[in-house]
Amino acid sequence: MAPSEPRGARCLDAVAVEAALRRLARAPGLPWLHGEVARRMAQRLEPIRLKPQRVLDWWGGPGASAEVLREALPDAERVAVEPDRRWAARAAAAPTPWWRPWRRAPAAVFTAADSDAAIGSGQLVWSNMTLHAVADPPALFARWQRLLEIDGVVLFSCLGPGTLRELRELYAELGWPSPTPGFIDMHDLGDMLVESGFAEPVLDQETLTLRWRGAEALLDELRTLGANAAPDRHPGLRTPAWRRRLVDALTARAAPDGSIGLSFEIAYGHGFKAAPRLRPGEPQAVSLDEMRAMVRRPRDPGSR
Repeated sequence: MAPSEPRGARCLDAVAVEAALRRLARAPGLPWLHGEVARRMAQRLEPIRLKPQRVLDWWGGPGASAEVLREALPDAERVAVEPDRRWAARAAAAPTPWWRPWRRAPAAVFTAADSDAAIGSGQLVWSNMTLHAVADPPALFARWQRLLEIDGVVLFSCLGPGTLRELRELYAELGWPSPTPGFIDMHDLGDMLVESGFAEPVLDQETLTLRWRGAEALLDELRTLGANAAPDRHPGLRTPAWRRRLVDALTARAAPDGSIGLSFEIAYGHGFKAAPRLRPGEPQAVSLDEMRAMVRRPRDPGSR
């Protein structure tokens, strides 16, 4: 079994996560895998039948979802909530090609450090391939729940415990620390959604196997997807001799055609923000915006 994180706060090295985000922000392009998962996640919008006016694209830059959201929700206002100011600057400077009828730049750009009041509410929180880099998912789920309007939806994807199973097995055989932090099982993610106040959570997963022509190409592309943020990873820089040993070990595991494959487990989840239940005699704080949404919401649950 692949290792998974316990429910609640995760063991991640915040410095390593920040370093990976800095490196990715300097890259000319966005990770191919993130774009592919974004396209697959957009297909999950269809049965939800949601027509949001305002979409909060959480960590929109690393999530590589801008054009996918534009195609899936052409009438929605996309708001980018980036991990830091580097990514926010990159989002704000996104070009608008003259040959395309839609804008690539978001309508507004914030960072996750900005207040909820500054970011504002939305009908959809979209988070593609970033939740596995968050140290406290329950706290983030609770924040998303606050930012959503009544009947709003959170839709997310992230890496699951089966990710890079082959690489972890190789490292274990060589006596090296794990090349990845633990990832959260989708059932635990579902429990976190419920505990954060989301209704009707739906979780599923799929495993994608990517193949490369050689070990060097594999390692180069893995670097574009992030970094190992496990606190117990090797503490210092690796030597050229170590890298040669890794390349040789990966090459020994190649298929007859010379290609090397790695698994990526992708977990998908969504949940609705239900109207608060008012109990007689029990004080309840409801914002004016939530009261307006409750008045406007359809009586038939099937009309979502």
